[in-house]
Amino acid sequence: MDDSPLNSALRHFEVAEANLIKLEKILAEIEEAIPQGIEFVGDNPEYENNCRSFDAILAALPKIDNWKPQIVLMDLDEIAQSRLDAKELDEIEFIVSVEHQITEPKRLLREYRYRFNQKRRELIRDALIELIDNIDNDLKVLSKELDSVSECHYETVTNPQFDKLKEHIAQIDTLLGSSVSRPPRWSDLYRHLHFGLLGDLYDIINHDWPSVKAGLRKSLYGEKEPIPAEVEDLSALVQNKPRGSVATRLTWEHLTDNEFERLIFALISSEKGYENPEWLMKTNAPDRGRDLSVYRTYVDPLGGTFRQRVIIQCKHWLSKSVGPSEVAILREQMKLWEPPRVDVHIIATSGRFTSDAVSIIEKQNQSDSALRIEMWPESHLERLLASRPAIIAEFGLR
Repeated sequence: MDDSPLNSALRHFEVAEANLIKLEKILAEIEEAIPQGIEFVGDNPEYENNCRSFDAILAALPKIDNWKPQIVLMDLDEIAQSRLDAKELDEIEFIVSVEHQITEPKRLLREYRYRFNQKRRELIRDALIELIDNIDNDLKVLSKELDSVSECHYETVTNPQFDKLKEHIAQIDTLLGSSVSRPPRWSDLYRHLHFGLLGDLYDIINHDWPSVKAGLRKSLYGEKEPIPAEVEDLSALVQNKPRGSVATRLTWEHLTDNEFERLIFALISSEKGYENPEWLMKTNAPDRGRDLSVYRTYVDPLGGTFRQRVIIQCKHWLSKSVGPSEVAILREQMKLWEPPRVDVHIIATSGRFTSDAVSIIEKQNQSDSALRIEMWPESHLERLLASRPAIIAEFGLR
């Protein structure tokens, strides 16, 4: 089998991590050999060899964004002398400074480990999204096995799609490596894949995979990762008393199709009254867009809590409006996601709707059909995002 660019990149990351683990282990031995107090020990060949090995492996460690730790290890008598000097000065700041110098290598390795994990998540992100879509499709096909068998869940799953499911799960396991924690029910998923009975398939579809998928989605984009800032002090902006017009139109052209979908997902994920947002698998639509699913909840003081199942279809169209034919196709695609019943169909677009499309949608909403269609054109999205500037900043839309 040909070595793919992703597989080659993973191999380089694996080599880097192997060296990083060696460094972490050697540094633990080095720290263990350092006395707690002031103690001149003279020669210590094992400590010296550990320091030499550490320096050699550190030299092989690749940079991340043009950075790598610059670590200088102190010999044991040098540590003792520094502690003695600090004690004779009898100033707490000098004593603390010496101890910080001793522990600085460990801090720098932690910094490298953090950057390594962050960069590895970035590497696997797109491949992970594609595999999640593939598994959704696997389970959609395999769910028909359960429809044909009502009672005997102790039969073995013989559908060849089950082998594809196993392979896709195994690929995810490889992609995650040690940089991303396995989500809840991961071990349950593997156990049910191993036994491979119809009852196991039922548990995978209804319990294991929904939980695993939610965990994977959450780990794709770190909520604690920073957004690059271009100013050091906000007060300087205020002191300049800037004036001028404010742009209300957002720069949709800066987004890719995938980023537009992510923006809509971020919007529904952060809003009260929306529960259990999730990505759905890719449809056969020409633009290969991925739909979103969410439950909209509202409380009636007399009737109680109501939930509506909402499917959102994202169309990042800059030079094309949603017309009658697109509405008809999208409405027909709603059947792919039933059961359970779809109550609301939202078409979110960075473009607009033609007048004919608006007429068809209004007619649909005035009919006896239970399905309601909502239009989220660019103007509507811009109004929604005006009160959510954090999302505007995250996606660079200003």
